[in-house]
Amino acid sequence: MNILIAEDDVETAAFLVRSLTELHHRIQHVETGTEALDRLKSGDFDIVVMDRMLPGLDGLSVIRQVRQEGISTPALMLTALGRIEDRVDGLEAGADDYLVKPFALSELVARLNAISRRRQVGETVTTLIAGSIVLDLLHRETRVLGRLVTLQPREFRLLEELVRNVGRTVTRSMLLERVWNFHFEPQTNLVETHMSHLRAKLAAGGAPGVIETVRGAGYRMVADA
Repeated sequence: MNILIAEDDVETAAFLVRSLTELHHRIQHVETGTEALDRLKSGDFDIVVMDRMLPGLDGLSVIRQVRQEGISTPALMLTALGRIEDRVDGLEAGADDYLVKPFALSELVARLNAISRRRQVGETVTTLIAGSIVLDLLHRETRVLGRLVTLQPREFRLLEELVRNVGRTVTRSMLLERVWNFHFEPQTNLVETHMSHLRAKLAAGGAPGVIETVRGAGYRMVADA
């Protein structure tokens, strides 16, 4: 893989560059958030390993900005902050996974490979359709009745999961795992809040009522006409 490493700690950066190069990956390394943003805009990377606390522009801000600009390069966030709230912040910003320092190289490599597999599977289908709703997976765009509806990254992923399972119930636990990569209960109304925003945007775009609440189970997409 062609990997961008954004890490300002000299020892950690050297360890990552040496270890991943030995595993036959192509590595580019930057030390600031500004450099990371520039490289992601101009380079073709399979994944970025992003330290959260970068000088100049922090890792969260970098990820948010590239997602807003439609850059879908998968991101693994590295941080010394291990609270659930910190993980939520990282994933909400648009990171695909979150690894707390100190970490084992074997786990980091496993997470990179898992992200890469998910991306390869996703690339086999570029468009999803459910009634009047069309998702462009390459450009991360949503259209309802042909009109563009602007969604935040997690709202798009929620809708993607529902459209992929149209007519079937998707549980809250499944959404937490697939959209936020949570394998635990964060004790927040994360899903409910994002689902409310998603429903409102779809309704405003001309597709009201397409997401049903299945009491005690989860949510179900009903394809409209």
